[in-house]
Amino acid sequence: MKVISVNVGLPREVTWKGKTVTTGIFKEPVSERVMVRSLNLNGDGQADLTVHGGADKAVYVYPFEHYDYWQSELPDTELPLGIFGENFTTTGLKEEELNIGDRFQIGTIQLMVTQPRLPCYKLGIRFGRPDMVKRFLASRRTGFYFRVLQEGEVGAGDTLELVNRDDNNITVADITQLYVREQDNPELLHRVAQLEALPESWRNYFQEQVRRQDKF
Repeated sequence: MKVISVNVGLPREVTWKGKTVTTGIFKEPVSERVMVRSLNLNGDGQADLTVHGGADKAVYVYPFEHYDYWQSELPDTELPLGIFGENFTTTGLKEEELNIGDRFQIGTIQLMVTQPRLPCYKLGIRFGRPDMVKRFLASRRTGFYFRVLQEGEVGAGDTLELVNRDDNNITVADITQLYVREQDNPELLHRVAQLEALPESWRNYFQEQVRRQDKF
């Protein structure tokens, strides 16, 4: 499990559908080591803090393994590292293999998996195509977020060590599948609604789904 690229970028103004939009989705690889802090990386930033950033979305990670899929889906699109807005492009970390609450270490940095990424329209801005949000969610290749438990420096080539496997065994992919209602799994839904490692906003959402389900 390795970080192959560390990507950062500050918010910028762009024109989208005739309007000026501020977005931090434009990330580019950096060659130097970067300080990872509790809310983001040095040199990085988010534009709309009501839906982006925060402790539970401090570091966005996207598996490099997905790049081949997107190259086949979008053959005329260049896919530089960081194009999905990720801070870390990694190998060896897949959504269906990562549990919410899993803890990793990179040198002195300690990180915890918190949630999948739900795309917003700014992903469409980055790719220059309005259908990208729908395609991204439909692909189930969401990437995921880390909470920073211990700050420190990271650089391309650093390895990630799994230091604690969450024994609830609820994966990042499970959360996405429940959200898009791909599977009817009442038992999993009840477990997810009580999953302490999942951010409160997600737990509240799934607890509401449990209440609705229990009415019928």
